[in-house]
Amino acid sequence: MSGIRLRSYTFLDSLQPQLASFIGKTARGFLPIPSMASLWIEIAPGISINRVTDVALKASTVVPGVQVVERAFGVLEIHDRDKGQVMISGKAVLDALELKETDRVKPKVMSTQVIRSIEPYQAQIINRDSQGMMILPGQSLFILETEPAAYVTFAANEAEKAANVFLVNLRPIGAFGRLWMAGTEAEIDSAAEAAMKAIESIEGVPGK
Repeated sequence: MSGIRLRSYTFLDSLQPQLASFIGKTARGFLPIPSMASLWIEIAPGISINRVTDVALKASTVVPGVQVVERAFGVLEIHDRDKGQVMISGKAVLDALELKETDRVKPKVMSTQVIRSIEPYQAQIINRDSQGMMILPGQSLFILETEPAAYVTFAANEAEKAANVFLVNLRPIGAFGRLWMAGTEAEIDSAAEAAMKAIESIEGVPGK
């Protein structure tokens, strides 16, 4: 499969409860449960994600939770109880693409902000568009925007490991990935720090 660009390739060693539940609520594939290993792959052009899915599923026992095909980008999430099975499928995909993991695009933090003690009316607006937990008035809100999009899942998972926060919304598909998390001021600060470290830890090639 030549001419394909590896935008995102990120391994989640153990899906955290809220992220696993969010995927289960919003995805149309085989739903994961907490502690499963997960791999997110994002490529361009989008239509080629169908071939990527075929390779991944034939290589091991993994099942797909998310497959989204857009004209520009395609996204696949696969998971399994066995981390080794996920890694086998990931390697099979990389081999089929004739790429290495380090050929992925290095993520950029496009924007990040923390809103302290959110106002009731803003909380209501956010909740109407949320597919995850509700944010309550007075809580703090952390918002992260990444490019490429799928890396925001790794940030969300690491943030949930680090702090007692609530996953309000997650959008790992499209030109940019977006994450909203809520909690107390101290917990949100810890979550934001963990999310930023997660994104900064990913090596890859500069984006275009």
